[in-house]
Amino acid sequence: MKSAVFWPTVDGRSPPLIGTSIASSVNYATFAERKVVPTNGEAKDVEGADVKKLKYPRSIPFIISNEFCERFNYYGMRTILVLYLTRKLDYDDDTATVLYHSFTTLVYFMCVIGAIISDSWLGKFKTILYLSIVYVCGSTLIAIGAIPTLDLDARAMTVVGLLLIAIGSGGIKPCVAAFGGEQFKMPEQAKYLALFFSMFYFAVNSGSFVSTMITPILREDVKCFDSDDCFSLAFGVPGILMITSIIIFLLGKPLYKITAPAGNMFMKVSKCIWTAIRTRSKEKNVNPRDHWLDYSEKRWGQQLVDETRILLNVLRLYIPLPVFWALFDQQGSRWTFQATRMDGDLGFWTIKPDQMQVINPLLILIFIPLYEVAFYPLLSLIGIRRPLQKLTLGGIFAGVAFVISTIVEIQLEGTYAVMPQGGESQLRIFNGMACEYNLRTDVPNHENFVLKSMEMFEEKYIAVNGNKSFTSTFTSNTPGCADFTDTFELEEYKQISYLVNNRDGQPNLLRYEDNTDKSSKGYPMFRVLGNTAQDRPFAFKDLDASPVFDRHSNTTYFHDIVESYPSRYEISVDGKTLMEYSMRLGGVYAFIISESGNDIKAEVIVVTEPNSINMLWLVPQYVVMTLGEVMYSITGLEFSFTQAPESMKSVLQGCWQLTVAVGNLIVVIVAEAKIFEAQKWEFVLFACLMFADMAIFAVLAYYYKPIPIKSYDEDDANTTLPVEDRKEDRGLENPTFTKGE
Repeated sequence: MKSAVFWPTVDGRSPPLIGTSIASSVNYATFAERKVVPTNGEAKDVEGADVKKLKYPRSIPFIISNEFCERFNYYGMRTILVLYLTRKLDYDDDTATVLYHSFTTLVYFMCVIGAIISDSWLGKFKTILYLSIVYVCGSTLIAIGAIPTLDLDARAMTVVGLLLIAIGSGGIKPCVAAFGGEQFKMPEQAKYLALFFSMFYFAVNSGSFVSTMITPILREDVKCFDSDDCFSLAFGVPGILMITSIIIFLLGKPLYKITAPAGNMFMKVSKCIWTAIRTRSKEKNVNPRDHWLDYSEKRWGQQLVDETRILLNVLRLYIPLPVFWALFDQQGSRWTFQATRMDGDLGFWTIKPDQMQVINPLLILIFIPLYEVAFYPLLSLIGIRRPLQKLTLGGIFAGVAFVISTIVEIQLEGTYAVMPQGGESQLRIFNGMACEYNLRTDVPNHENFVLKSMEMFEEKYIAVNGNKSFTSTFTSNTPGCADFTDTFELEEYKQISYLVNNRDGQPNLLRYEDNTDKSSKGYPMFRVLGNTAQDRPFAFKDLDASPVFDRHSNTTYFHDIVESYPSRYEISVDGKTLMEYSMRLGGVYAFIISESGNDIKAEVIVVTEPNSINMLWLVPQYVVMTLGEVMYSITGLEFSFTQAPESMKSVLQGCWQLTVAVGNLIVVIVAEAKIFEAQKWEFVLFACLMFADMAIFAVLAYYYKPIPIKSYDEDDANTTLPVEDRKEDRGLENPTFTKGE
């Protein structure tokens, strides 16, 4: 069995630098008995004589290019997914988080299914081709559903599209790198194989980096279908790249080395374990064995039993691993929502919330060589040398990253709107008159106060159980303005606002239920409050748009709150320009338009302050998380790879992918449970969970004892095969235990 088959890792990323160390060590060990030493495309025997010189496989550029395009599609789509779910499909943050992580969970569950399909029935080439077509169908559905003018059921199309993408992406994930590895002749091309995995990893992260930069720009900076953004294009471009990946993959077919399916070891291991459990329940009293797996020896042979025991010994260490991925994958959900509540303005450039995810692939490309050159040597000075120590430290880094995100969230809470709780109500009074009033009320702590013209009174904490009325007398401090008396009707849990106006010829109050909370989409929101003799046409002209155009036009005042695009606007009424104003991300505004005689003027009141904390404060948590990822993901996989028997490495890859799926399932459960009202406490939960998880892992690692891997020659292997596969019974050679090749 080729060692290349075992390389695919989490997110399809194959470890780059460890590729050299593992490929070299494994191939040298595997082929030592053949007295062949691989050297840069050549093979020499132990005396140094040239055996054969082979060229680098010409099929590899097609596989590398295919992977770049596929990863561009996957990460490009995933980068903008949560914003599409909330901004266009109107899901709330919790539901969008559940959908996002359910999708990711399914992707990694499908990795095991894809491996079984490939190894048992279709082979890697057909599996990649057929499931890539399914992948394209899913991407196309989402892109078409995002076109608003078609008036399609975008929610249904998105869910079905995500399902197809999960089947396609997850299904081909364990096959592509393995298929690339099969193009090399071993052991003569062991060094070329290591180079391939480095190039493969670079293609994965390059595709991720480029798409994470580009798709947010296509989403926000391009305007289409009379919208402020263009999600259909942002989904469509990655879809086109996926079609391109299929074309590239097919073009290389004449050059590929295509092998037939050889049987799936995952299924054999599962059957071996099931046989042991079933047989033990029947024979444990009459036929005791040293180990419970020995009960399947008669059916499956000693070699498979021994290697399954080694596999399970390693898999015990996998038990705590899902928690890391529960934290890691929140970069695309909770951390992206966190970015929507922050200010991305750098002066020369504005960072988009989903673009923050680009930090991860960029830092990976930087950190991997730094770890080898600097970080690992420094860690060895303080006694951290063994793989399990490094893996534990990587998990601790993830917990620290969530501690940092908690600190950031606490700072952000100071910029959030205050919402009324139980036993509370809020009161706001907007004065649309050219009159200043002195108010006498029975509102607690506000028995007497002044309300100036075109300004707002606000009280966020008024004790109210159910409904409560407060009387108020308005006494004018401005000559020519009439006095009046009215009542404030407040309700528990609600924000109630009033506009002082004289549209009916006499001063009075117009009541409405307000909402000052920041938009979950991160956009600014505004309301126009008009005190004019009659409705007049008004317009908000976007001055930063090219070309300049009226983004909002209406003739009705006092309408519902409107979500807008962050920009600089010219506000005009009846064709007359009244003011210019810049609405920023997260702000909630009230524009008061007042008419007095022939004079019309406008004033803006900031009801909720716009986002003020810069997105760059998210960088530390991304840096620490990526530091943890490199140590956790690559080191953990390297350890597992070297500990597992040759025939069990593919099974281990499937189990590794399952830890990612289970990790995302944890996020789904927590988000769906809605345990906490404040996001900071959810971050605290995950941080504490990660630290506790690493404590458990440290205990498992301390007691971990590697089981020596036995060597079986051909005769030994034959006598320990399943009965139906032994040579003397059927004259067949079981490919599971065949060496070399």
